[in-house]
Amino acid sequence: MTTKETGDIATGRLGADRLACEFADIAPLLDAGAAAVAASRCHYCYDAPCVNACPTQIDIPSFIRKIGNGNVKGAALDILSANPLGGMCARVCPTEILCEGACVRNHQDGKPVAIGALQRHATDWAMARGETLFKRAADSGRHVAVVGAGPAGLACAHRLALAGHRVTLFDAREKAGGLNEYGIAAYKTVDDFAQREVEWLLSIGGIELRSGVALGRDMSLADLRQQHDAVFLAVGLAGVKALGVEGETLDGVLDAVDFIARLRQSKDLATLPVGRRVVVIGGGNTAVDAAVQSKKLGAQSVTMAYRRGVDAMSATWAEREFAQTQGVSLILNARPVRVLGDGRTVTAVEFEWTREDEAGRLADTGERFTVEADMVLKAIGQTFVAAGVDREILTLDGARIAVDAECRTSLGDVWAGGDCAATGLDLTVQAVQDGKLAAASIDRVFARTAVRAA
Repeated sequence: MTTKETGDIATGRLGADRLACEFADIAPLLDAGAAAVAASRCHYCYDAPCVNACPTQIDIPSFIRKIGNGNVKGAALDILSANPLGGMCARVCPTEILCEGACVRNHQDGKPVAIGALQRHATDWAMARGETLFKRAADSGRHVAVVGAGPAGLACAHRLALAGHRVTLFDAREKAGGLNEYGIAAYKTVDDFAQREVEWLLSIGGIELRSGVALGRDMSLADLRQQHDAVFLAVGLAGVKALGVEGETLDGVLDAVDFIARLRQSKDLATLPVGRRVVVIGGGNTAVDAAVQSKKLGAQSVTMAYRRGVDAMSATWAEREFAQTQGVSLILNARPVRVLGDGRTVTAVEFEWTREDEAGRLADTGERFTVEADMVLKAIGQTFVAAGVDREILTLDGARIAVDAECRTSLGDVWAGGDCAATGLDLTVQAVQDGKLAAASIDRVFARTAVRAA
């Protein structure tokens, strides 16, 4: 093993065999026997709370019953009819606060039905066999532009294509998938699953993917509206929030989102540089993914610091516990006030202890401390970049695109969904639901209007 260092940031901290072990699938696929046993624990509730807890409203009792009866294809059809990205959602959904969190077994033996694992069992089975589950309707003569090939855009494109509409799917990056491809920890989605799911989804036909094309740079919304019958915007959150403290521009201070994207696209993890002492600032899933993967790359110490208490963290309890089992230290109620360095590179982060007053407002205590670091990863949130988006369809503060319950904007032929829109939770499964709602709304509008002349 060869280690190359720049200061305390180095590549090759671990050998290939160790890295392969560290980044192996953290939730291996159930075999048929284990799936049958897991399915047998379901009560098949008539008024299933797990279904109500799922943003895409998958009929969970139905698909689990089918797995138990050996009808895995039928189970996959149930899942993918409600959620065309059901395979990825089975891997990344916070099931502990959604379907499994609502499972009635929690009140009996404290252990919910393994809904996520069963969902993955069925969807992986179907994809591995290339099962043809859907047939596209006859061409409708309609053409829709979908901007952004992340979960919302992919779900919308699939539903529109299924209804017979032609879709051109634009994305600024080289690969489709959005956060599924670039923003999720590698140990959650192994074996290039994000791209395999995209290929399966596009196989419905009627969808043209155009990569490397960005709204506001290569095309305008006005042009898209003129050239298509409808437009769906699913451009995500392209900006990253700054710490706004002294020393933020020192070498070794990086955006966690970029760090994860580079890791996900790396063909050799041993070539990725990582610090010896890493500090991750933030309390969400991105912070957890960055912290855990830093540790798995060979960092000796990884500290995740969050300015409020544990209850305010957007990362779920399961994510937090997993990070700590991987050797990540968690510091709460600590606000970064300065990044320290030797004039060029980071050497430590200075924090101030915080407290919350009776109204829940954050206040400083005046007590400070430092944590040594040679790499600092910023994960305090992403922001909407409105390039190419008409201001009239934004929320009053310009932070997102304003939409109604059908994901319609104030422009009659433009819809929006996913993280760029003000629709609710910033989760993959919610983005999929936004895409579904928009596609259904677009289809209803098309049903009421005549096909325009070419």
